Amino acid sequence: MAVVAKRDTGKDVKLFTYSWTGKDKTGKVVRGEVRAGGETVVLAQLRRQGIQVSGVKKVTHRGGKKISEKDITFFTRQLAVMMKAGVPLLQAFDIVAKGTDKGAVAKLFTDIKGDVETGTSLSRAFRKYPLHFDNLYCNLVGAGEQAGILDELLDRLATYKEKMEAIKGKIKSALYYPIAVLIIAFIVVAVIMLFVVPAFKSVFASFGAELPGPTLFVMGISDVFVAYWYLIFGVIGLTFYSFMKAWRKSPSMQIVMDRILLKMPIFGPVIRKATVARWLRTLATMFAAGVPLVEALDSVGGAAGNHVYLVATRRIQQEVASGSNLTISMQNANVFPNMVLQMASIGEESGSLDSMLGKAADIYEREVDEAVDSLASLMEPLIMVVLGTIIGGLVVAMYLPIFKLGQVV
Repeated sequence: MAVVAKRDTGKDVKLFTYSWTGKDKTGKVVRGEVRAGGETVVLAQLRRQGIQVSGVKKVTHRGGKKISEKDITFFTRQLAVMMKAGVPLLQAFDIVAKGTDKGAVAKLFTDIKGDVETGTSLSRAFRKYPLHFDNLYCNLVGAGEQAGILDELLDRLATYKEKMEAIKGKIKSALYYPIAVLIIAFIVVAVIMLFVVPAFKSVFASFGAELPGPTLFVMGISDVFVAYWYLIFGVIGLTFYSFMKAWRKSPSMQIVMDRILLKMPIFGPVIRKATVARWLRTLATMFAAGVPLVEALDSVGGAAGNHVYLVATRRIQQEVASGSNLTISMQNANVFPNMVLQMASIGEESGSLDSMLGKAADIYEREVDEAVDSLASLMEPLIMVVLGTIIGGLVVAMYLPIFKLGQVV
């Protein structure tokens, strides 16, 4: 494949990817891809290399699936493995871009490759896409470039992101299971109210006897469902949509929800342990990479994923910058368990802070795993009791008149 030299076309020029085919000076058929501001630029570049162009086509990346955190984690691991194996950086980007079936992912990596080709450092190229590469990611890559150990830091970064993904997955599974069951329970109750209870009501109308209170209560709820089902579903759907949108878009809402999540019964301790584990793992990773402590704390608060710990981290950063040691600053923040404080103190005294923080993160990650497993075993019987009470109560209420009729007969 012929290699096309690229020039910096300026910051204001939008670059596109073009695939081309042609013949070189020996008459051999060659093909390749190049990023340029237009087809005429591609033709000019190829002619200067003595290539007789037979076709140029703009590459459009389809399959507009969104780029997920898992995609970035997988990319980081792939890039780390290839760089350790001695694959050149630009070729590694080519392999990753062509190996994905997501058009958005391929376009992202092709764009980054184009920036690197023009002389931009890898960390600066990543910073152009803050939705996918946060400050922590870019800082670690930048540190690796400066120290000449990019492959090592990419490997450490990939391990870090894999651990974070695992923790997030555990928490999501712990929260999604009861939510999914409650949604299914609501649907089942709605079906009973809309179709089953009205059928019983028509049967009971022929009895001509007074119905028990529980039966009348259920039938009254059923009448409301039948008359206003569209309003009930509409209000619930709109409320849920508005709540989720406000949670994502409103900073004040996020702050309130972060505080509530930490104080929730049953789930709160698990979320707090996961947050502490992320905080420790992030600081350990950055400190081990040679990032100064004060600078590392810039990324740690946001990586923890909770506003309470973000505020605490900012306070810790201010105290450390003014000369206080990390352990005392963490103690003043009043959000870290005593075990974490003791391990941080030992790490500072022994000069192995990154190692001790990493071990503390390992402990809390294991505790999160154990807590989620215990939570799952606890939630199953609890959910069964709740569902049994609701569904069983409806069934008993509708069969009470039949039981009474059997007694009379």
